[in-house]
Amino acid sequence: MASQWAYGGGSYTYGTGVSTTLNNTAEKVTGDFRGLVAGAYAGNGVIFACMLTRLMVLSSIRFAYQRLRNGVPSDLWGDASLRPLEIPWQGGTTQDLLMRMEIDGSLAGNSYTAATTPFARLGGDNQRELVRLMPDRVTIVLQALRLNGGVAGYRRIGYLYSENGSDDFRDAAVFPADEVAHYAPIPDPLATYRGMSWLTPVIREMVQDNLMGAHQEAFFENGATPNMVIKHPPEVGPEEAREFAELLDLQHKGVGNAYKTLHLGNGADLSVVGVDLRQLEFAVTRGHGETRLAAAAGVPPVIVGLSEGLQAATYSNYGQARRRFADGTCHPLWQNMAGSMGTLFPAATDSRLWYDARGVPFLREDEKDAAVIMKDKAATVQILVTTGYTPESAVLAVDSGDMRLLVHTGLVSVQLQPPGADPAGASSRAETSKESPAPEE
Repeated sequence: MASQWAYGGGSYTYGTGVSTTLNNTAEKVTGDFRGLVAGAYAGNGVIFACMLTRLMVLSSIRFAYQRLRNGVPSDLWGDASLRPLEIPWQGGTTQDLLMRMEIDGSLAGNSYTAATTPFARLGGDNQRELVRLMPDRVTIVLQALRLNGGVAGYRRIGYLYSENGSDDFRDAAVFPADEVAHYAPIPDPLATYRGMSWLTPVIREMVQDNLMGAHQEAFFENGATPNMVIKHPPEVGPEEAREFAELLDLQHKGVGNAYKTLHLGNGADLSVVGVDLRQLEFAVTRGHGETRLAAAAGVPPVIVGLSEGLQAATYSNYGQARRRFADGTCHPLWQNMAGSMGTLFPAATDSRLWYDARGVPFLREDEKDAAVIMKDKAATVQILVTTGYTPESAVLAVDSGDMRLLVHTGLVSVQLQPPGADPAGASSRAETSKESPAPEE
């Protein structure tokens, strides 16, 4: 039986799998997807900011086929088969599709996209439409692999989707494994194919951040003052003390009554207990928690705009953080998205489905660096060709970084002449010049 705990109006479940009527093992998404949406995405400003930063950058690419020349990635190309990725559903765009994949992948750890059979649009062309499957309603169905008389692993054979929930298979839709693009960027160590949300390791930090927000709210709601204890002399009875407390709340409680002079009578004595926000180093404490949340999201704090990141922010720091976010988070996720979608859009034998990031504004400085690298490579190829290597082998060696691929022509010098040979028939031109009669005067 899986254990559950509740927070923020939603329940969170930690489980490993369920059995289905298909007599196969099945993997479910752990955690309550709706609870994570309410408690994290819509209920925590830091997590929302981290996810929004990821969404804006990750949704900026386009899909394309990439040609593989001798197994080496080469040029990008496309055709009409990629149209469902440009218009995944009526009124949808590639950015809409990528945002849904990223939201489901972040909150549930898994994103599922199925494709309908081709249907005729108004224009007359047959076009498939992509369908996003709610991750909390999908079950991965596995088949046991038996080796040497025992179960040695599991093979994914399909997916079940039920509108009534992933535990109710009475009206479930059945999808073969090759008809669903399953995007699971972070593998779950306890499952073979299921992914894990990056929020799972930082749920405690998320709860602490929400509690600090509630503490800050209560601090200001109570007049921006710390806790106080008022002691009354022994002759003051309980009824009189209660009336005094009600009068004190009426005159001094709340933000509107903050900073008023407090008058005490009947021998009452006031003392402050606890610490205020400054003594608690509230900003520092909360900033550390925000940084841990951003680290789990793979987004540097300065990119999100969090306090600790901004304190150390310079243009150089921002550039380094941008490169870290692009190289360490965005490119691996883009590769995973393209590979997952490749299930629905298989390419030719010499190509693969890939991503085109050339138009992403966030990577413009990377394009400048790539242009400088290309210029250096071109200069290297030119030097190799002028020193006698074949142009083809020079390009191949520079692209691969393996100088053993260079093939020499046997020619030397700038004119690429064999040793001892006359340059371009210089001797014959000299003999012709001697035999020619002098021009008549």
